[in-house]
Amino acid sequence: MTVERSYRIIVTGGGSGGHIYPAIAIANAINEKNDAEILFVGAIGKMEMEKVPDAGYEIEGLWISGLQRKLSLDNLSFPFKVLSSVLKSLSIIKKFKPDAVVGVGGYASGPLVYAATMKKVPALLQEQNSYAGLTNKWLSKKVQKICVAYSGMEKFFSKDKIVFTGNPVRKDIMDIESKRIKASDRLGFSSQQNTLLVLGGSLGARTINEAMIDSLPAFIEAGLQVYWQTGKLYYQEMMVRTKKMNLGKVKIVEFIDQMDLAYAIADVVVSRAGALAISELCQVGKPVIFIPSPNVAEDHQTKNAMALVKKEAALMILDNETVEKLSGEVIKLFRSGSQKQTLSTNIRRLAKPNAADDIADEVIKLIAA
Repeated sequence: MTVERSYRIIVTGGGSGGHIYPAIAIANAINEKNDAEILFVGAIGKMEMEKVPDAGYEIEGLWISGLQRKLSLDNLSFPFKVLSSVLKSLSIIKKFKPDAVVGVGGYASGPLVYAATMKKVPALLQEQNSYAGLTNKWLSKKVQKICVAYSGMEKFFSKDKIVFTGNPVRKDIMDIESKRIKASDRLGFSSQQNTLLVLGGSLGARTINEAMIDSLPAFIEAGLQVYWQTGKLYYQEMMVRTKKMNLGKVKIVEFIDQMDLAYAIADVVVSRAGALAISELCQVGKPVIFIPSPNVAEDHQTKNAMALVKKEAALMILDNETVEKLSGEVIKLFRSGSQKQTLSTNIRRLAKPNAADDIADEVIKLIAA
């Protein structure tokens, strides 16, 4: 779809890579279709305030955070943060004069999308998970379109607003088959040896890391190469705890910058079940064992993972069973060529490689309407 004039668009949301990278992918897709002026709005102190400028876009920050599950001072300040963020959002909209607003989820998305709808600016939500959060359910009554990644979302949103697009993923993972040799050279692995990729998210996952400490001897004995991303919160601790181990071909890192190479070298993946991780794993078609985080709203990661498990597209271990079961389940999967092939084939069928383009088209349709 080609348009004849430059549009002004606000993309809002963030808080984690699972929101930020799809948001950037949508912005890039819009710009590829038509040169647009795009402003991001995020939450002060969150990673989007760094990652978005790195991608070449301007960003404004709101004083906003989520409600804590336990009674805290942050909860007492929450109403003031919401009011402050809505007022600043109205100011941003007045100054920037957007033709449309895209909300991708995360703390900043709620106040900005709400303010946009107050000013009659066309708005679109991108719901990444199989279970819609409270904010998106509330905002859905006020926006024109909702782009979703799972079937059955009409139980949360009005059917006539839903567009099934999938979740956007970064373009560098679209063709990883040709990158295995490059990945093995870069990472110091053999391209001929079985490799396990372990992902705990940018901050890390305590349970997965504890299970890895217990499982490493079994993985090494089984002849596996291991690329283990611990996350920022646990890297130093894991390095200390593995210092006296004979690690063999185990590479421990805090964060993975080149995910395309990580996926290219992987034969099996262990991962949390966030929306971005699932969308990327569908695209690369790798056999995966999901360990959903129990520390998320509405237990949505378990629901995300179960949507794939039911289609024989992934395996799942509950968080509280991970330390006990991880090594056995991983080794069993590596030894079952037929199960690996089944999982790989089925998860690849769920990929939506054109998601960012399809969402960009919906944004442009909104403006043109």
